[in-house]
Amino acid sequence: MTDRVPLDFRLALPTDAAAIASLVNAAYRGDEGRAGWTHEMHLIEGERTDADEVRRLVAMPDTVMLLGVVEGGIAASVLLQRQSDAAYFGMFVVQPQLQAAGLGRRMIAAAEDYAWRTWDARRLKLTAIHLRPELIAYYERRGFRRTGELVPFPAEAAARAKVDGIELAVLEKPLGPASPCVQSWPVGLPNTSSSR
Repeated sequence: MTDRVPLDFRLALPTDAAAIASLVNAAYRGDEGRAGWTHEMHLIEGERTDADEVRRLVAMPDTVMLLGVVEGGIAASVLLQRQSDAAYFGMFVVQPQLQAAGLGRRMIAAAEDYAWRTWDARRLKLTAIHLRPELIAYYERRGFRRTGELVPFPAEAAARAKVDGIELAVLEKPLGPASPCVQSWPVGLPNTSSSR
């Protein structure tokens, strides 16, 4: 089934905020998330985000949300934030029912390409809950490596940890023209932050 689902890319607009928040909450902490493998309901309860936070993020400088669109609907999204010579990759989500269709790999490739071409980022950084070895392994299969750094789990206003000692493992992946995922720009995706 990989790559058979047509996937278009675009940058999020403020008007997408409610749909993005709904997708993120469903995949991470909603009952719909049980259809996929990215849910974290056994570790954390409460919403992951809301439309107001997404609107705030979309409006921030050096920040974009890259969307994966299937048949006109938002099927995947990822937050990218410029951080000096790196780009932070966060709030990554694929609609649970499509998590076996190769969309995640294609979204990561598009995010790498955007960060490298638009911001000249040399590294992509992310954090993952250290108690999620299957999630960390997913990223390692895509070229990310653990840095050995652990950071505290952030106190989210609407969320509560169900277990003690949750930390976030920091992973990084080098970017550049030799990166196997750097690809040609998807049709219609702007390649400069001024295009938003």
